[in-house]
Amino acid sequence: MADTANIEQAEVPERTFFGHPIGLTNLFGVELWERFSFYGMLTILGYYLYYSVTDGGLGLSQDTGVGIVGAYGGLVYLSTVLGGWIADRLLGMERTVFYGGVVVMAGHIALAVLPGLAGVGVGLVLVALGSGALKANASSLLGTLYPKGDARVDGGFTLFYLGINLGAFAGPLLTGLLQREWGFHYGFGAAAIGMALGLTQYVIFRRNLGTAGREVPNPLPRGQIGRIAGVLVGVAALVAVVWLLGWVRLSNLADVTTGVIAVASVLYFAIILRSPKVTPVERTRVRAFIPLFIANAVFWSLFQQIFTVLAVYSDERMNWSIFGWTAPSSWIGSVEPVWIIALSPLFALLWTRLGSRAPGTPLKFALGVLGMGLSFWLFLLFAGGEGRSTPAVFVLLIMAGFAVSELLISPIGLAVTTQLAPEAFRAQMMALYFFSVGFGTSMAGVLAGFYETDREFAYFGLIGAVAVVAGLIMAALAPWVRRHMEGVH
Repeated sequence: MADTANIEQAEVPERTFFGHPIGLTNLFGVELWERFSFYGMLTILGYYLYYSVTDGGLGLSQDTGVGIVGAYGGLVYLSTVLGGWIADRLLGMERTVFYGGVVVMAGHIALAVLPGLAGVGVGLVLVALGSGALKANASSLLGTLYPKGDARVDGGFTLFYLGINLGAFAGPLLTGLLQREWGFHYGFGAAAIGMALGLTQYVIFRRNLGTAGREVPNPLPRGQIGRIAGVLVGVAALVAVVWLLGWVRLSNLADVTTGVIAVASVLYFAIILRSPKVTPVERTRVRAFIPLFIANAVFWSLFQQIFTVLAVYSDERMNWSIFGWTAPSSWIGSVEPVWIIALSPLFALLWTRLGSRAPGTPLKFALGVLGMGLSFWLFLLFAGGEGRSTPAVFVLLIMAGFAVSELLISPIGLAVTTQLAPEAFRAQMMALYFFSVGFGTSMAGVLAGFYETDREFAYFGLIGAVAVVAGLIMAALAPWVRRHMEGVH
């Protein structure tokens, strides 16, 4: 009861930021710089993997390179379950956010200073683990600042999402220029500096969070520490064995990651639904989350192709000439965030003004998935062209569709997950949400293997059609989902 009282005190802060809890500013800043470093690195990672050695890359095949990018993104979100578990059982959300940021910074430093695949392996593992810890808990921590049913929550998460996209916009701009002018390792170094800035502001303004996220909701008994350590060692040994046996290779990493996330998601839903710590009402809300989980996975399997298929498309099919100057191909990663930055305040104001009159979460999800399918169909207008025949301004307009769809589904998904989460699984429920993002991200790597310039019409047409159908199914299920959300709007 003391823990509950502390959380309730944190949820009603005296100071506000545009009508929202003041702690939003701290989480806004740390997420901005984490996304600066993450997307700044991710937009040049594929090129680093498949560019020739003479161009500064590692010389892998293009399919393998973009597949690794998708698999890596999936592993980042898969690791959120570990970050959620650490927060719920060991450190609490607030400290896990900080230490996650430290590990992210170490990973970017490894990418910057260690050569070859060794640097890639060490760096990506550290960034994946650190980002998993930070992302799940920053979003969950923000959710604790709002009481259940607070109509401001969608607006607050949309402002939070503005911070994410400011970082996502600035990161690729800087790392892309540094990569082109001085080399890939300078770009990775800039990502490390960005994360260092994020940690600095987080420490300086830590007091804004008060006691939020300081408590460990489900502490791990001391007697179980040895058993957990044994499990971790066993998992590490299993990974080493399957790698040495050749069952997992760089060329099939995206397929394996997708399968692992799918199995882990099913198991995690089963664990939460069967837990005696989950009340009947909470269990009903978790069931309502399942269609949202699937729709979210479909959305991200298209959206995350910005860093796989569309990265290749940007490098081979887009005309980046701007008044005689050619922009770096990696700037494709900064195009969509421009629209998010422009539209986020409008969406935040819209949801705040509408309050309980806004469309329900299931309908927002349906519209977001449908919008992604329609956006993919727009690529058909230039399908089959030769060379760099697609104007950059055309892709800029398509990215507006990506942005509107993202604002309908992603910040809303973060918000509803915190509202539907059982008390005993608050951080781990957010990790489960990121499983759906991870599944979609790794699928973006799998799908990239089917993309070829001479099959663009079939590729964009079929994938867009799947998303359109999925959006329509989600719209049909919306009334059922809303009833089972048990009062959560």
